[in-house]
Amino acid sequence: MMQSLKYWLAEHPSIVNFRWSHTQSFGSTWSFLFAAIAVYIVAVITLHSFLSLILSKSRHIPLGPIPAIHSLSVSLISAVIFVGILYSAAAEIRDTRWFWRRTKTISTPFQWFLCFPLGTRPSGRVFFWSYVFYLSRFLHLFRTFFTILRHRKLTFFHLFNQSILLWMSFLWLEFSQSFQVLAILLATLLYSVVYGYRFWTAIGLPSACFPFVVNCQVVLLACNLISHFGVIFLHFLKGGCNGMGAWGFNSVLNGVILILFLNFYVKMHLRKKNVEDIDGNSNSSSSSSSSSSSAHGCSRSDIKFE
Repeated sequence: MMQSLKYWLAEHPSIVNFRWSHTQSFGSTWSFLFAAIAVYIVAVITLHSFLSLILSKSRHIPLGPIPAIHSLSVSLISAVIFVGILYSAAAEIRDTRWFWRRTKTISTPFQWFLCFPLGTRPSGRVFFWSYVFYLSRFLHLFRTFFTILRHRKLTFFHLFNQSILLWMSFLWLEFSQSFQVLAILLATLLYSVVYGYRFWTAIGLPSACFPFVVNCQVVLLACNLISHFGVIFLHFLKGGCNGMGAWGFNSVLNGVILILFLNFYVKMHLRKKNVEDIDGNSNSSSSSSSSSSSAHGCSRSDIKFE
């Protein structure tokens, strides 16, 4: 069973012989990337503006099981990518150790996760799964439309975050950027858990008594931040990592996302504190009301990060 799984996820000829090519890989051109992001932004803004004109904010459009199916699909696809790139990374480390000795850039598997040797080309197993991850980012975009249809809510952070993540996953492939294997492992692990949780709550099962999705995002951002310091250290200590120009550009974009997210996170906690203070003042005279407030606190604390 395990050998069969390894074959289909890491040793199949289509995976081993993969090569990122502008002529052979779907969605691999700059024009496609720019057009896709532009269409996404225009479609989202148009839908939000149209619904704001014809419907009140309290009016929600029922979507039935579609969001739950979407969450389950993203969770399963992310889990497959996680396992696939993990097996593929192990195979690549096994097959390319000789190249490490020649370049003298890296000497351990952990260093390879952070720093590709200079001259690395976007071909082979890990880049196949990087390509699958890039394509899966288009599936994530549908959540924006679900949010608008159900909650009539559109924030600059959400629009910017989705667009930039698509952009960054393209740059990983285009410039064989270092750190992408570890970044994909962290991201797909998070997505499989978060979207599995969203599926769990979408089918009516109880939600967590804390902002589960937001806290997972905090963990991911913290891991990425720590890893970026590791990339810088190896780049200057070992004589250079591949794709550092793209890495620098992505680091700036990650910094912007981090600032916007921290702003959202602080506002969320201030809003939660204000709600708790109001509830505490209004219900302090009644023990039954206090119990009711405690029960509602569980759902109020689960502020969703779309």
